[in-house]
Amino acid sequence: MLFKKIAIATAVATTLAFVGCAKKTEEAPAAEAAASQAVEAASEAEAAASAATEVAASAADVAASAADVAASAASAAQ
Repeated sequence: MLFKKIAIATAVATTLAFVGCAKKTEEAPAAEAAASQAVEAASEAEAAASAATEVAASAADVAASAADVAASAASAAQ
């Protein structure tokens, strides 16, 4: 009788182990796809930040040029 209980417990444990492994195998592609999308979104965000930095630098150059022009105009007016 003890042998039968041990055999049943072993069979149940083995079945649960296989079910657990199967679930992990099914979840892996979904996690991999989510990670891939996150990497893609991060790349897009980095590109947008780079573009924004370039625009800000251009705006700063324009502002500096405008300040130079205003200073020249003020000097010429005196």
